[in-house]
Amino acid sequence: MFLLGLRTSVPPRRFSQAECLEALRRANPPQVSRRARALLEGILGHDHGIDRRALALDDLGECFDLDPDTLHRRFAHHAPALASDAARKALSEAGVTAKDVDAVLVSTCTGYLCPGLTSYVAERLGLRTDALNLDLVGQGCGAALPNLRTADALIASGRARNVLCVCVEVCSAAFYLDDDMGVLVSACIFGDGAAAAVVSDKPKAGAPRVEWRAFASMQDPAQRDALRFEQRGGMLRNVLTLPVPKLAARHASALLRETLDAHEVSRDAIRAWIMHAGGRKVLEELRRELELGPRELGWSAAMLREYGNLSSPFVLFALRAALDGGAPKGTWWMSSFGAGFTCHGALMEVA
Repeated sequence: MFLLGLRTSVPPRRFSQAECLEALRRANPPQVSRRARALLEGILGHDHGIDRRALALDDLGECFDLDPDTLHRRFAHHAPALASDAARKALSEAGVTAKDVDAVLVSTCTGYLCPGLTSYVAERLGLRTDALNLDLVGQGCGAALPNLRTADALIASGRARNVLCVCVEVCSAAFYLDDDMGVLVSACIFGDGAAAAVVSDKPKAGAPRVEWRAFASMQDPAQRDALRFEQRGGMLRNVLTLPVPKLAARHASALLRETLDAHEVSRDAIRAWIMHAGGRKVLEELRRELELGPRELGWSAAMLREYGNLSSPFVLFALRAALDGGAPKGTWWMSSFGAGFTCHGALMEVA
């Protein structure tokens, strides 16, 4: 399976962590205790690897409007728009018309629509009415690679030639404030955005050759409660626990070893690392467990600093940065992880 086009989209307003801290102080939300405020100020007021985030808000005061209807409207308005914008740009880069798309796959976990987001994306782009629309939900931050793996299966089966893969998250539609540490950390590190990839059975003529060679996944249901969403008071509430950075690093390392062994690829052959960041602590654990230096995870660190944790689109943002930034050609390793607890990986060849 080959990459023909990859583009991203974020809301027009980007807010620095310092601006978020000032908005918190101005709003003084009553549901935030002194302990919770200290934690929020500690994250927003210090360097935790994030400078700014794009949020689907006109004003930061809106992030304290936490009733279920407001949050749902935020997702319903912005998710189709972000997904369609990224997809339209990816199709243009790929040189593929809307009528040439045989399937569209959309992953999200920060809201729910029925019919799903594929209905809105297909309508806005003018896709064929017989194209396969497949909405993938509930996979959290790791969803990009299962999305691409599904596209690979469709292409390998001959059922599709050109597939549009989209990941979109409006994390600000799932912000929540109470005394839970995971909830508060989530409100400080997640941003909004979308990424879309056009993949096909043949490479794009006259363009760099980007091919997915192999996919792999592992699940650890015993750790399901370490990272997940739950419903409370009619709203999505992120469950983010202290073990997550070490869990992510341990699973990422194990999956890498298994995949390299299965395909007889030397670790030394990997020229670029395209990793979901999660947060600063996750990156630190990945570096330690995978025995990598800061430069090797530089694409992930740069995207984290510029956008925060975007959830499912993040690893595609990192891939775009590596392609644009001149990462060394050759074998690349791409990996994401998320709710479940799940971890996913893929071997790529870039020439």
